[in-house]
Amino acid sequence: MSRQGRRRAVARTSILAVGLLLAGCVLATPVPPRQASGSRAETEVAVGAYLHYGSPGVERMQELSHWLGGTELRAGHTYLPGDTWANIEGAPDSLRTWARWRTARPDRMFVLNVPMLERNEAGVPDARVAELIRTGARGQYDQHFQRLAKRLVALGVPDTVVVLGWEMNGFNYTHRCRPDPENWKRYWRRIVAAMRTVKGQRFRFDFAPNRGGDAIAWTKCYPGDDVVDIIGMDSYDQPPGHSFDEQVTQPYGLQQQVDFAKAHRKRISYPEWGLFRNGDNPEYMRDMLAWIAEHRPLYHSITDYCPHGVWQCDQNPRSTQVFREFLSAEQDRHSPFRLRP
Repeated sequence: MSRQGRRRAVARTSILAVGLLLAGCVLATPVPPRQASGSRAETEVAVGAYLHYGSPGVERMQELSHWLGGTELRAGHTYLPGDTWANIEGAPDSLRTWARWRTARPDRMFVLNVPMLERNEAGVPDARVAELIRTGARGQYDQHFQRLAKRLVALGVPDTVVVLGWEMNGFNYTHRCRPDPENWKRYWRRIVAAMRTVKGQRFRFDFAPNRGGDAIAWTKCYPGDDVVDIIGMDSYDQPPGHSFDEQVTQPYGLQQQVDFAKAHRKRISYPEWGLFRNGDNPEYMRDMLAWIAEHRPLYHSITDYCPHGVWQCDQNPRSTQVFREFLSAEQDRHSPFRLRP
C-alpha cells in the first residue's frame, strides 16, 4: 500500500472456532528441526500491526496490546521512505525509537520495508525504471544499502527482517519488477550481497509480492534461495479473489505462496494484510486469521488504518470484534487452546 495511505494512519461461527483451535494447536507446535533455533521468537507466530511509519507507531504498540487484553505484539513493522537515497539509507530519526523497542526484549522482531530505488512513488515510466534497475544491477547503488546495513547494526538491530522491494509484482512502485525481471533479480542479489558485507549483520530478507498475478507473475521475480530467507505476501480483501476461497486458490494466491515456500524450504510471512474493497467483512477476518493459525508464518502484520484496519479505524466494527476475540489474551486465558503461553 502507498506511503500516502500509511500517513493517514496518524489515524461462518464454526470457522472462528476451528481457527481458534488451530491457533492454539499450531502456535504451540515446535517448528521442524531445520528451522528450530530453540528461541521463542522462532517457535511462535509473531503478531504485529502497522500503526504508523514513525515513532508514534512504537507508542501505539503498547496501546494496541492493552486493547487486546495484554496480547504481546512481537513484530514491530515500519517502512523507510522511498523519496530520497538518504532516507533509504536509514536517515529517519524514528529508526532509533524502533531499535529501542526491539532491543527492550529479546523475543521481539523488527520488520523494516526497504525501497530499492528513490522516487519510489513518483510514477516513473517503465523505460526509466528499466534503466534504473540495470544501473542497480551493475552495483552503482551498493553504497546506499551498505550505509543502511551499518546504521542498523550500529543501532543494535543486526537481525532486522528486511522486506526488500515489496509488492515488486505490481504496477506502481519504481522498484517494480516488470520492466526488466532478469536485471531486477540481479539487482536484488547485489543489494543483499552489499548488506551482508557489513560486519555483525544477521539480516533476513523477505520477498513479499502482492497476492495474485498483478503486473507480472511474482515467481518470475524470485531472485534465488541463497538471497531470500522468507517468502512473504501482501494480501488484502480485494479482487482478484472476491471470496477468501478464491484468494487461496487463484493463480499466485495464498496456496501457491505456501507451496512455493515449502518447495524452497522457507518460512512464510504476511507483512501487510487487512480489509479493503469488500468493506467490513467478518467472514474474511475469520478466514484469514484461521489461515494464519494453520500455516504459521514467521510473523503477520495487519495494516491498521482505514479502510484496512480494526483498531485505529471505526468503520469495520464487525471485523474488529472478530480480530479482537481471536487475538485477545483475555478471551483466551482459560482456554486449553491458547494462542500464547
